[in-house]
Amino acid sequence: MAAGLPVIIVDDDPVVCEVVASILKGFYSWGEILTFTDFNEALLYCTTRQTGVAIFILDVYMGGRTGFAFLEAIHHRFPVAHQDTIVITGAASDEVVNRCIAADITYLLEKPMRAYALQLAVRAIVAKYLKFAKRLLEDPSFAENISEHV
Repeated sequence: MAAGLPVIIVDDDPVVCEVVASILKGFYSWGEILTFTDFNEALLYCTTRQTGVAIFILDVYMGGRTGFAFLEAIHHRFPVAHQDTIVITGAASDEVVNRCIAADITYLLEKPMRAYALQLAVRAIVAKYLKFAKRLLEDPSFAENISEHV
């Protein structure tokens, strides 16, 4: 995996990918920002990477596929992907909300999204990893215990 915490955006609308990436470039400095308009291309990219972590921004519906199906397909490479995902949708119906809850996804944004809502969701995910890294640095016994299980 490349250094940092990449953001992987998957939406079949190129304009949405461009807008989301543009918002992220205004504040995101913890890793690269990748955009995919093709579900299969994004899937291939994620399934051929080393196991790792990333922030995912996924459209609910991408043609005949869903962001939920994408997460299931990459789960073996990105075990905490569900918790590190922001789902975006044109309409947050009860069905979409319930699917997010069932999938352990806590960030759901409606299009057109507010830049601050995206920034807060991304920063919340990043904060989890920064706190973990800080604990590794400050607690040698915790770091040793982690290294024994990796």
